[in-house]
Amino acid sequence: MTMRTIGSASLPLALALALAGCATTGPDYHLSEDAVANAPSAQGEFLSAQDDAFASTPLPDRWWHLYDDPRLDALVEEALSANADLRAADANLRRADALLRETTGQRALSTTTSASLAGERDYSTASANTSLPGVATYDLGLSLSYPLDLTGKLRRAIEASVADRAAVEAARDAVQISVAAATTQAYADICAANYELATVEKVVAVQEKTLEATQRLQAGGRGTSFDVSRARTAVETSKANLPGLRADRRSALYLLATLLGRAPADYPREVATCATLPTLSSPLPVGDGTALIRRRPDIREAERTIASDTARVGVAMADLYPQISIGGGLISSGKIEDIGSSHSIGFGFGPLLSWSFPNRPIVEARIDAANAQVDADLAAFDSVVLAALRGTETALETYARGMERAETLGRAAQSAKVSADQAEKLFHFGRSDFLSLLNAQGTLATAEVAHASAEAALVDRQITVFLALGGGWQG
Repeated sequence: MTMRTIGSASLPLALALALAGCATTGPDYHLSEDAVANAPSAQGEFLSAQDDAFASTPLPDRWWHLYDDPRLDALVEEALSANADLRAADANLRRADALLRETTGQRALSTTTSASLAGERDYSTASANTSLPGVATYDLGLSLSYPLDLTGKLRRAIEASVADRAAVEAARDAVQISVAAATTQAYADICAANYELATVEKVVAVQEKTLEATQRLQAGGRGTSFDVSRARTAVETSKANLPGLRADRRSALYLLATLLGRAPADYPREVATCATLPTLSSPLPVGDGTALIRRRPDIREAERTIASDTARVGVAMADLYPQISIGGGLISSGKIEDIGSSHSIGFGFGPLLSWSFPNRPIVEARIDAANAQVDADLAAFDSVVLAALRGTETALETYARGMERAETLGRAAQSAKVSADQAEKLFHFGRSDFLSLLNAQGTLATAEVAHASAEAALVDRQITVFLALGGGWQG
C-alpha cells in the first residue's frame, strides 16, 4: 500500500517516524568469537614448521624473488600483466565497482520527467460536428524525491555492496596467486626436465663407454656376445627415459606460453635451455597461522561474504517498516495556448510514504532466509580456514620429508658412483667379472636418476608451500 501526502507533516509521517525511528535495522557485522580463525590453535606456529628447512619469518609478498633468478622474475611479471584468467578477474572487479556505484547512487536525489501532447474533439451524439477543429492539450511534469532512509535500508544495501566488492577483489587476488605459482612451476618444470635429461644422458654416456669396451674385448677374444648384449640392453634401457623427459619439457614450455598470454608456438625460446634447478639460499619463510589467515585471499573472500549477507539481513528487516522520502513536483497541463499561464501550473512538496505492511509474513520469511544464509556463510568460512591450515601443514610436512629423501638419495648416488668406479677398475685389471661391472653401473644409473627426480620434486614441493601460504597478490 502506498500513501502520498503533499504539504506539512501528517499522520502517516508521524506513524512512520514512530515505527522506524532513526536506527539502522539488522545486526552489525562482527566475526563470531566461535569461528575457527579465532582459535589459539589456528593462530600459532605450524606444527610441521619445526624443521630446520623453515623459518618463522614473514613470507615476502613476491616470494619468487627468493630464488634470486632474474629470468624467473621477468616471466612472473609478464604473466601477471598478460594472463587471460587474470584479465577476466580484473574485469569482474570492475563490474563489482560499477555495481557499488549503482547501489550508492540510490541515496542521491532522483528526478522524473514526463511530457505528453494530445488532440481532443467532441464526438458526442448531441453535438457531433466533424467540421469543428480539435483542441490540442499538453501535460508536463517534473518530480524530485530524496530518500530519508530512516530504517537504514539503503545504508545496509551499500554495506553489502562494499563487502561484495571486497569479496570479488579477494577472488581476483586468488587468481593472481595461482598465476604466479603456475608460472614459477612451469619454469621449474622446464629446468627440471633439462636437469634430469642431463643426468640420464650422463648415465647413457658411461654405459655406452662400457659397451664400446665390451665390443673391443669381444673382438680381442676376451669377451662374449652375451656380455655385449647385456651392455647394449643397459644402454637402451637408460635411453628409454629420454623421450618422456623431452615431452615433459615441451609440455611445460607450452604451459608457460599460455600463462604468459601467448600461443603455445610462441613459447619463450630462451627458457628452453634452462638446466639449473631454482634453489633457495636460506630456509623457507612461513610465518604463522595468524599471518596465513590474514593473507590468504580465499579466507578473506569467505569472510567478506559473511559481512555482505549480514548486511542483507538488515535490508530484509527494513521492509517491516515504512520507507520515507521527501518529494516535490511541478505539474503543468491544459490547452496548448495556456502554456505558461498561472492557472495551468501546480506545485507540491511533502513526505512520500511507502509501506507493504499487509505482507509481513513474506518479509519475515525473507528475514529468516537471510539469517540462514549467514549461518551457512559462517560454516563455509570455518571450512575454508580449516582447509587452508590443513593444506599448509601438509605442504610443509611433505616438503620437509622430501628434503630428507633427496639428501638420502644424494648420498646413495655418491656411494653408487664410488662402487661403479671401483668395479670398472677391477674389471679392467681382470679381478672382477663383467656382470659385477654391469650391476654396479646399473645401480649408479638408478641412484642418479632417482636423485635427480627427487631434487626436481623438491622444487615442486617448495612452490606448493608458497601457494598454500597465499603470497603473491600484494601490490
